[in-house]
Amino acid sequence: MNIDKFTDVIKACRFCFMCRHLSPVGNVSFRESDTPRGRALICGKLKENTQIQPDFADVFYRSELSAANRFHCVSHYDEAGLIMAARRDIVEAGAAPENVKKLVEELKKVSFKVSGTGDVLYYIDEYTEAQSSISSALAKIYGKKFKTISGGDIGKALKVLGFEKDAEVVFKKFVKAVKDSGCKTIVTSCPASYDAMKNDFKLEGVKVLHSSEFIAGLKLKGTKAVNAYYLDSDYLKNYNENFAVPRELLGKLSYKLKMFGTNVEESYSCGEGAVVFDKLNPELAARLAAHVLEFADNPGKDIVITSSPYTRFVLNKYAPSLKVISIEEAVLKAMEK
Repeated sequence: MNIDKFTDVIKACRFCFMCRHLSPVGNVSFRESDTPRGRALICGKLKENTQIQPDFADVFYRSELSAANRFHCVSHYDEAGLIMAARRDIVEAGAAPENVKKLVEELKKVSFKVSGTGDVLYYIDEYTEAQSSISSALAKIYGKKFKTISGGDIGKALKVLGFEKDAEVVFKKFVKAVKDSGCKTIVTSCPASYDAMKNDFKLEGVKVLHSSEFIAGLKLKGTKAVNAYYLDSDYLKNYNENFAVPRELLGKLSYKLKMFGTNVEESYSCGEGAVVFDKLNPELAARLAAHVLEFADNPGKDIVITSSPYTRFVLNKYAPSLKVISIEEAVLKAMEK
């Protein structure tokens, strides 16, 4: 089994309570199985008996995969990796839940299309496409034309769901479209896609930039200082070594960032790490959004910024009183003062 590679994690996590407060789903479901300890205990049972029960499979697809537990663990036990391994075992055993299999069939239906002109290629994921103000803001900031590529998830969602072979097939289609575009720089607002291109599949011969990196390279300046809250992206922080560019960019544009919530360790991304968490677990996504709203000082008036289109989408859908804007919109806002 794939989880056999994470025996050290299973042994360490199943009797440890230290990071349970960093389990977003556990914090709203109050289920022990939604914590690293609970999942490790289940994996321990699976190693003794490889038969995967439906309720066991459900546990691993309820995880938001924020990786906050791993990032802040003093020993950095790879609990997120254990979840991913368990998902692969579930898929290989043919035990994936029906809602997962149905979503996978939809994710496999990709048709990547490149349009526009320019030397820079901008990948528009589903959540960016659903919020046109994000790409519109980036276009205004850049002030030049760029090509766009869209047509589905590039394979990250399939990989996270445990369907690695299908993910590779989809990514190859994406790579072909990128190469056919002739562009040597690709930009995306989606941290999950950025992580996929940088770390999972490796997009060779092309410079991959998150939109915050791209904007930072334009060397813009802000004017009047404004207080704001920044919600870290799981993929930029916990999967990419505390990627500092978004915060640095906002600071240079005169935003004075205040701490959101009670500490800097928790994830407030509403399941971004699981990529399609809101599609599989809409009720839990809504509860995560409500949990974030509870920490807001002044909903409706506070400036809350995120570098994740997914997080912006879920919070605006389930907690509309909390006005969340993308980092692209925040930069444009600073430029227009």
